[in-house]
Amino acid sequence: MSGKIETVPVELGERRYEIAIGRGLLKQAGKRIAALRPGAACAIVTDTNVMQHHLEPLERSLSDANLSYRTVALAAGESGKNFSNLQTVVEAILQSRIERGDLVIALGGGVIGDLAGFAASVVRRGVDFVQLPTTLLAQVDSSVGGKTGINSPQGKNLIGAFHQPSLVLADLDTLDTLPPREMRAGYAEIAKYGLIGDPPFFDWLEKNWQEIFTGGPGRAHAVATSCRAKAAIVGRDERESGERALLNLGHTFGHALEAATGFSDRLLHGEGVALGMILAFRLSAKLGLCSGEEVTRVVRHLGEVGLPTKLSDIPGRLPDAESLLGLMAQDKKVQRGKLVFILARGIGKAYIEKNADSAAVLGVLHEALAED
Repeated sequence: MSGKIETVPVELGERRYEIAIGRGLLKQAGKRIAALRPGAACAIVTDTNVMQHHLEPLERSLSDANLSYRTVALAAGESGKNFSNLQTVVEAILQSRIERGDLVIALGGGVIGDLAGFAASVVRRGVDFVQLPTTLLAQVDSSVGGKTGINSPQGKNLIGAFHQPSLVLADLDTLDTLPPREMRAGYAEIAKYGLIGDPPFFDWLEKNWQEIFTGGPGRAHAVATSCRAKAAIVGRDERESGERALLNLGHTFGHALEAATGFSDRLLHGEGVALGMILAFRLSAKLGLCSGEEVTRVVRHLGEVGLPTKLSDIPGRLPDAESLLGLMAQDKKVQRGKLVFILARGIGKAYIEKNADSAAVLGVLHEALAED
């Protein structure tokens, strides 16, 4: 079923591109890509889960548009964002005889988008790529803005490059095949936009969040609102020299938790972000920046959606507070050894704190680890 397609521009001068949001976009992909690069050869990068549901309609769409393609499918999972898979993808792209005027297509969630985008940034010193995000998290966050990369044992996304896509097609139909846990993980990034700088959107989410999961009109509204928010910030601060850092609300805590759990299914990225946002609000309250009532409101809403709200919700043992703080010291946002956190003076009032009090951070971690 297809319907209204909403288009959100990402204004980056000559590198301007569009995010199309709606149903039935996978079937239109060939036509839209051919309009962008007539006659281009395409290298599709996907994973074994996504290919079962969405590869065939994409390949048929490309064939109908007279576009040649070759596909490489990786095992699914965050642990696949590594050097070994990067080499596999790069070699597959080169074997496909992809030239600079051709395209890489990322068909999948954030892992595939980040990995395929990074591969595209280094093959022949940079070829264009198209994002076809198939998860809620990828549609509202990772497919937009040009951050690409892989993980290191030292931390998440520490190896990568800024490489903007040429087009993003967010087909809402692909979300119908997502497991509920993946939908909830993606929802955390939607809630983030309200908590950063849009209190009315957070109010709306508290009343209408179920529509995002059932596929009602609220799903398209939430995805489009999130994409508009991110596109506006990226257009003003592409390489995160200032305002774009606000998009990392919850990520400093969250990335440390992901590293501590080995980038495994113990903790999905969005679940780490949810816990990280709660910890960021608790730290903000500890520093006297926001009220305890606002912390409670954040916890209540994320818990109502079904996201983890306590560190004890993560299966297995976690490192101690000092070890988690050490993992944060490897975060990309550290500046000259000082921890950079996104804190909040209230819901929708996030700001960048460039010299966070390590003792306060440690105190919040100790308290969180002691909770049942």
